[in-house]
Amino acid sequence: MGSTSMRRVVRAGVGVGTSAAAGVLTTFGLATYFARRVVTPEQHRADDAVLVDVDLDTTPPQITLLADAESTVPGRYGLWLPDGGHARVGKVLSHDEDRSRVTREVLGVDRGTLERGGARWNGAYYIGPPDAALGLPCEHVRIPGELGSLPAWLVRAERPSRTWAILVHGRAALRDEAIRALPLLRDLGITSLTVSYRNDAEAPASLDGRYGLGLHEWRDIDAAMAYAVAHGADDLVLFGWSMGGATVLQTLDRSHGAHHVSRVVLDGPVVDWGDVLRHQARLNRLPTPIARLGGALLGGALGRRTVGLREPLDLGLTDWVARADRLHHPMLIIHSEDDDYVPSGPSAALSRVRPDLVTYVPWQVAQHCREWNTDPQRWEQIVRDYLLSEGP
Repeated sequence: MGSTSMRRVVRAGVGVGTSAAAGVLTTFGLATYFARRVVTPEQHRADDAVLVDVDLDTTPPQITLLADAESTVPGRYGLWLPDGGHARVGKVLSHDEDRSRVTREVLGVDRGTLERGGARWNGAYYIGPPDAALGLPCEHVRIPGELGSLPAWLVRAERPSRTWAILVHGRAALRDEAIRALPLLRDLGITSLTVSYRNDAEAPASLDGRYGLGLHEWRDIDAAMAYAVAHGADDLVLFGWSMGGATVLQTLDRSHGAHHVSRVVLDGPVVDWGDVLRHQARLNRLPTPIARLGGALLGGALGRRTVGLREPLDLGLTDWVARADRLHHPMLIIHSEDDDYVPSGPSAALSRVRPDLVTYVPWQVAQHCREWNTDPQRWEQIVRDYLLSEGP
């Protein structure tokens, strides 16, 4: 081969190598960004609803929004307003001819000003504290946690009760998410402790400022359980929404106080974080290898530098279908088959491998952790029946 041909081969080889290296760096960068988003608390969430008309003088008061997958779903919801306010939105009243807009009933403005423009749609129909939201007598207590004091709402049963419920909200949510369950629990004679945990806006931050996907947060729920027992509880019921469900599952496996737990209620829980990551990658049109690499970064030593974790997160420990033999507490799982964030598949699978423990109730239509929003009467009846039943 002549020198000219050799130079062409070398140039071609360099070009291929550079292209491959760029591809590797792009894949690694996307995987790092993906993994970081999963574990980084969101300080400021973007508006995702657009109010095009507000008329509070009609009967009933109403707003018109651009129609999308959330604003058109039946039920009642909350709207976070740009000025920090909050409004409660009810049933769909009408659609325009091309169904690009939807008009809904306004059930109340808790604070702030409801006006045209951006807002943030969410499942927190009530905002706390419970005495302001529902007129329930509420004590503001502090739970001693390993990172510092954790604020919680304590709503006592009307009569002294040794059964306490501990309610755990989901990722990037607030304690307000759990307020929906408080009237039912009080009616059943159960005292409720609605807790915060590390990296909540109102709670101490972890040393790395990252979510542990339940693998670290369980320690704060363990502290809440200890608080309840120290204040008269001898029977605990744990509630968890979304990542709160993942946290509860870790608590059941790791807490020395788990023997106090008699029942568990999970709503849209993360039963397998690996499955959630794969689903989110598909939603964001990312190749499957990026989701796998993102999971590997969370669980590996490299993730400490690239993702900002102080210690790796072993996602294998969050797969409760594979680890089902470690579960020993009866639980009710309510999960919408239309959940667009945390797929219901692992919840259903867990009920199949542990039918002796898991009562599974599939739901339809509801978005993530919004089963109650679409049909509060049904949700409350299912939870009531479960807590009053004698079987698992």
